[in-house]
Amino acid sequence: MVKTVGCISAIVVAGCMWNMKWSAALFTSNHSPNEKIILTDTNFIRAKANYINYCGGCHGEKMDAFVDRKWKHGNSREDLFKAIKYGYENEGMPGYDTTFTDEETYELSDYILTGIENLKRYDFKSEPVKENFFPSTDIDIRLDTIVKGIGIAWGMTFLPNGDLLFTEKSGKLYRVNEKKEMQLIKGVPEVLFAQQAGLMDIALHPKFKKNNIIYISYSAIKKTDSKPLSTTAIMQAVLKGNELTEQKTIFEALPYLSPSIHYGCRLEFDKQGYLYFTVGDRSNYKDHPQSLTNPFGKVHRINADGSIPADNPFVNTPGAIPSIYTFGNRNPQGLALQPTTGIMWEDEHGPRGGDEVNIVSKGKNYGWPLVSYGIDYNGTIITNKTTMEGMEQPEIYWIPSIGPGGMTFVKGNRYKAWKGDLMATSMRYGYLNRCKIEGTKIIGEEMLIKNMGRMRDVCQSPDGYLYISVEKGYIFRLVPVKR
Repeated sequence: MVKTVGCISAIVVAGCMWNMKWSAALFTSNHSPNEKIILTDTNFIRAKANYINYCGGCHGEKMDAFVDRKWKHGNSREDLFKAIKYGYENEGMPGYDTTFTDEETYELSDYILTGIENLKRYDFKSEPVKENFFPSTDIDIRLDTIVKGIGIAWGMTFLPNGDLLFTEKSGKLYRVNEKKEMQLIKGVPEVLFAQQAGLMDIALHPKFKKNNIIYISYSAIKKTDSKPLSTTAIMQAVLKGNELTEQKTIFEALPYLSPSIHYGCRLEFDKQGYLYFTVGDRSNYKDHPQSLTNPFGKVHRINADGSIPADNPFVNTPGAIPSIYTFGNRNPQGLALQPTTGIMWEDEHGPRGGDEVNIVSKGKNYGWPLVSYGIDYNGTIITNKTTMEGMEQPEIYWIPSIGPGGMTFVKGNRYKAWKGDLMATSMRYGYLNRCKIEGTKIIGEEMLIKNMGRMRDVCQSPDGYLYISVEKGYIFRLVPVKR
């Protein structure tokens, strides 16, 4: 199993994908600002060890997460040298003048600078978009505008006739036909629309052609005398024309809670007709993800009618929520079935750093918050462990966080060079992330369709085109351009 750490072993440069290992040629160190020496592999290993031993307790084991921050006192080589050597006592930063030699301090500064350089690969806002043309290593793309002037299109799917269905986070559901005409569909559930809450994903029953059944995930609301409470819920309904009928709630994550974040909410059917869906930890990582007695911080699996499969991993565990399929997840925002293997994959948000892609395996623990490659948003350490016995490692993780959203595997021959690859949207940096797949291994990455703003979802139509939703109010179709 390939474990790719951020893009350190699969670095993306100028939109191209290439692999490399740490090399002595990448690093330089100084005895003084004017006396350069080569930071050899030995020096690099020493700098890394010093970081873990002396800095990791406050800033996290992975330096890359630490560098994703605002630098109050600057982040040049000399700024870092000064901070490490003399500290900022009034701010809780000790000095290490008697701990490290000047050479070791410069080595540590250079080690931190490698992480800062890694962040710069996302600094592509200044790159111009020329005449709606997006080059890549294999396929060049132009965007065809399908919908514009809407709110946040959270989830998308396609009817068998090619019509697009999409949810608007504010609580609306639309159908778009081949003429790009948009029609409102009535009968959606009432939602809490606040922060991360709203109307979210949508999926078709595997036998939709016969029964017209669809599924919608949303933040169900319970009004109280003070602030509203909400939770992740799934509604099953029959689509008749442009109206939902025979609505039925088939899942409700109990209890209702006050935070309006971390709902999860992605939906995906597997080849056997089981419905998988995600539920975030609702911002209570201390109590929820590692306990089987609540539904939060989990991937769940149910039958299409909402009943529990007899072979779910915890159906016979006293006190466990029987729909739980995996646990120790933080806030999963993407689910995708790999067509060649029938394996379910998910992506989820880490804290600051440590976003993950995982293979969804029955009964497995994915570690949150006992293990993580990220740190808390305020810079404090949630855990100093990235591995622990009995807990799964991600197939890939991102430092810094890219804010992954919807994901899909590329099928068919519309994009031959991408066939079988995993596409995931980035909300933080506004691009489409291509994970190059061989079997069940991620062997590299490429950044596609950059500078689009927060990209929420990606899906593939029956005629093989990829569609992306961008939170600026657009849905685009990716059209390959002949070279």
